Amino acid sequence: MHTMRPLIHPSIEDITVEGILHALSDPVRAAIYAELAVSSGATCSNFLKISDRDIPKSTLSQHFRALREAGLIRSERQGVEMRNTTRCAEIEQRFPGLIISIMKAHQIQAAERLRSVKHKPNNKSRTG
Repeated sequence: MHTMRPLIHPSIEDITVEGILHALSDPVRAAIYAELAVSSGATCSNFLKISDRDIPKSTLSQHFRALREAGLIRSERQGVEMRNTTRCAEIEQRFPGLIISIMKAHQIQAAERLRSVKHKPNNKSRTG
């Protein structure tokens, strides 16, 4: 029987603004975190298709590790699944308003991207 390495979760005192900003600077991680914040406690396999992209399991575990090491989520092994929950309440106490502001900014940006995709004219030039 091979033993799994223990999951590292930084203490709330070790969580930094820089670490949080770095972890959430990746659009996929920001999307994963936003989903987790809404669903509070999802398993990794729920995220295999996020923001209309298929994500390989290995890449996904790297994203979860980055979120965990930044102190944004807590992960627990449940059989073969990994259960992830946000640490919003703890982070809110340490850095009031930070996560909410970042998530709102991501929402605004995502909405703008969606609008620009919908309103993009087709690229056929009309010369003639």
